[in-house]
Amino acid sequence: MVDPLAQVVSLLRPSASFSKLTYGAGCWRVRRTEAGRPFYCVVLDGSCRLSLGGGDPITLEADDFVLIPAANEFTVASIAPMPPGAADTRPVELRPGEYLLGSPDRSPDVCNLVGYCAFASPDADLLVSLLPQLVHVRGEKRLSALVRMVNEESRALRPAREVILARLLEILLIEALRSTTVSTGSPGLLRGLGDDRLAVALRHIHERPTAPWTVAQLAKEAALSRSTFFERFRQAVGVAPMEYLLQWRMALAKDMLRRRDGGIADVAERVGYSSASTFSVAFTRHVGVPPTVYARRQEEGEATPAGAAMAGVAP
Repeated sequence: MVDPLAQVVSLLRPSASFSKLTYGAGCWRVRRTEAGRPFYCVVLDGSCRLSLGGGDPITLEADDFVLIPAANEFTVASIAPMPPGAADTRPVELRPGEYLLGSPDRSPDVCNLVGYCAFASPDADLLVSLLPQLVHVRGEKRLSALVRMVNEESRALRPAREVILARLLEILLIEALRSTTVSTGSPGLLRGLGDDRLAVALRHIHERPTAPWTVAQLAKEAALSRSTFFERFRQAVGVAPMEYLLQWRMALAKDMLRRRDGGIADVAERVGYSSASTFSVAFTRHVGVPPTVYARRQEEGEATPAGAAMAGVAP
């Protein structure tokens, strides 16, 4: 059976932006306001604190892994609090790819490998909305090893570097997402897959997006009453079942159009529409432009992929 989580990560088309080693000594604090870039961090040694969007800080310890699929505002800081009124810390470059935070007169008490990746999918916002706002995995050495491999590969000029990096990032994201607690956190695909009943319906949608699904049919697959299934799905996933089906069909269609994988009639049939005209109406209503226009714009914009790396220094 199709794995919905693997499909979503594959469609996101992750690519490496950059990664850096950071050492923290004494009291320090870095605050980042980003344009929704995916941020990850693995604590190689020591401990520090992370707070997302002004929320309560969480303590990160050795071998902890954090992923923020769409980082907009977050703070990483030393365990010891900064003095009142102190300014945020400016990273000092020690050598290419390595930065010091805090006092140069003290031995580092924490070492983090941090980085950003980019999602090249034109539907990245929709797909990211299906994921948790924050993934925190404790003590999974597999994730630490994967992050180190991403870091090493991103700095090497080996053949097929971009292909290897893309696959490593896909594995990293899947491993991080499936390692987290799925029954808590923000609504999305992960919470839906954590519910055994809803997971059956979600897998059917992803396996057979062309089927003429109704709420009643999906509720039957999930062995729930129609009303219970609808409310349970909406609360766990964040959208109603038919809205999720529509979003997934449109995400698949946009991917096919981007890759020029068939004509409009063929794409329409492969995402569950009886005719090209019916599909075009639905696509235009959902995306804002007809599929032919969307495909042309994607072709014209290939020279500047969505989600291109942005300049900056990771904390």
